[in-house]
This record gives sequence, C-alpha cells and structure tokens, in this order.
Amino acid sequence: MITRSEPIEMAHAAFLRRLGDFISLTKPRIVLMALVAVAAAFYLATQGRMDYLALFHALLGTSLATGGALALNQVAEEDIDFKMKRTRLRPLPDRRLHTTEALAFGVGLLVVGVFYLIFLVNPLAAFFTALSGVMYLIFYTPLKRISSWNSVVGAIPGAMPPVIGWAAAAGEISVGGWILFSILFIWQIPHALAIGILYRDDFKAAGVRLLPVDEPDGRKTGFHVINYCATLIPIALIPTLIGMAGLVYFFSSLILGLAYLGTGIYLAKERSIPAARLLFYVSLVYLPLILVIMVLDHGGI
Repeated sequence: MITRSEPIEMAHAAFLRRLGDFISLTKPRIVLMALVAVAAAFYLATQGRMDYLALFHALLGTSLATGGALALNQVAEEDIDFKMKRTRLRPLPDRRLHTTEALAFGVGLLVVGVFYLIFLVNPLAAFFTALSGVMYLIFYTPLKRISSWNSVVGAIPGAMPPVIGWAAAAGEISVGGWILFSILFIWQIPHALAIGILYRDDFKAAGVRLLPVDEPDGRKTGFHVINYCATLIPIALIPTLIGMAGLVYFFSSLILGLAYLGTGIYLAKERSIPAARLLFYVSLVYLPLILVIMVLDHGGI
C-alpha cells in the first residue's frame, strides 16, 4: 500500500539526487583547493589586516566562476568521460543529466561569478577569473586531445587562484602574487604527471594526450618530474627572501620541497604505479601545507 507521503518522499529524494549531480559537475574538491589559495593570497596581500566581508565576496565569486568552468569542462569532455572507467559514472556520461542543462548550469555559474566579482570585489579580480576560465576552456580542454603539452598550458589557469586572491585584496598584483602563481604553476606539473601514470590506460583508451601516455617507458616523465620538483625548491623559498614569510616557513618549505623532490626521484627510478601514487599523495600534502605555513609565518622571524 502506498501512503500519501511516499510520492513526496520520492520526489524529494529525486530532487536531492539531481542537486548532488549538479554539484558534482563543479568538482567541489578542486574548487576547495582553489579557494584555499585565494584565501591565502588575500591574507598575504593585506599584510594580515583582513577585510572579512571582502574575502567572503572574493571566495563566493571565485567558487561560482570556477565551478562553472569545471562544469563546462565536463560538458566538453562528455565523450572522453564515457570512455574512462574512473569517470564513466559522472552525471553526463551516465545520462543522469542532459548536456543542455549542464551547459546552461555551467555558463550561468561562470557568468554570475565573474559579474559578482566585478561589482562586489573589483574588476581586476574579475578579469583574472575570466582569463582563467577562458584559458581552461578554450586552450587547455581541447589541447588534451591534441598534445601532451596540455599539462603545461593547463597549469596556467590552475595557478591563477592566488592571483585572483591578491587582486581581490589589493586591487593590483605585486611580486608576491606572481611568486604564489609560480609556486602553484610548478607544483602542478609533477602532480599532473603522477595522475597521468596512475590512469595511463584510461587516458589512452579515451584519446587523451599526456606524456605518460605518449611515452609509456617513463624516462621523459621522470626527467620532467625531477626538473620541476627541483625548480620548485628555490622558487618556494623566495617568500622569505622578500619578507612575505619568516624562517619557520623557509625551513618548512625546504623540507617539504626536498620530500617532493625525493618522491619525484623515486618515481624516475622505479617508474611504477606505487611510486606515482606516492608522488601524488605527497603533492596533495605539499601545497595546502606550504600555504598554511606561509600564512601563519607571514612577517615572521
């Protein structure tokens, strides 16, 4: 026997499932990582004199625009996601959402986010947010089917969050903002190459061009991982040298950088899935930790 409440409960459950599918289009974990970088840069740009309302507006506008761009990326890559095991059950390839509604959702979030930043933060923050979206969707996304250089191109919009945060706080981009951009840019390459190794077969089946796919032997991949990890160490020490952070950050950054480099060397030597997984996990620890320590030791000893 069906009670009167059951249709309502079923409709409510269906609504929550659709809501969850729309939220998953925005890749919340990536958005959260971007917001950590925005918040850290905002704090550093204000010299610790925080305007929390301005920070809230910056975070909300950035999250809307970033989520919209990520949703549009899933629209553009629906056929790719359908061919890969790890993405086959996403809302679009699994046909839980229609392409048109996902497209409208993504465009709406991106446009609203950019205009939100224009009117409630400042035009410069909105400009870099829009630039990041354009580079991500117009250059990086289609390049994944064409060239393994997409990892480098994609690292540019991926490194934009601290620039957005700095612009939101200061209305300009000084050297500190570009140092943060450089740290995120360099950090991303070993991180992306580790993912390429972990899911090499999936990417190959879907026609995605990555260095680990194009060169399965792994020698070039290991070479680039070591180079980027080694380059990151001195770049990440610059905040102390220019007064953005103190000695606690300096030595913490050095230790974290050496750990990142060590796992990169291990990957280059072993060229194995476990080594790639270790590098991936270390990369996930490295970035948020280094940003948090920089904030805590801002203007430190």
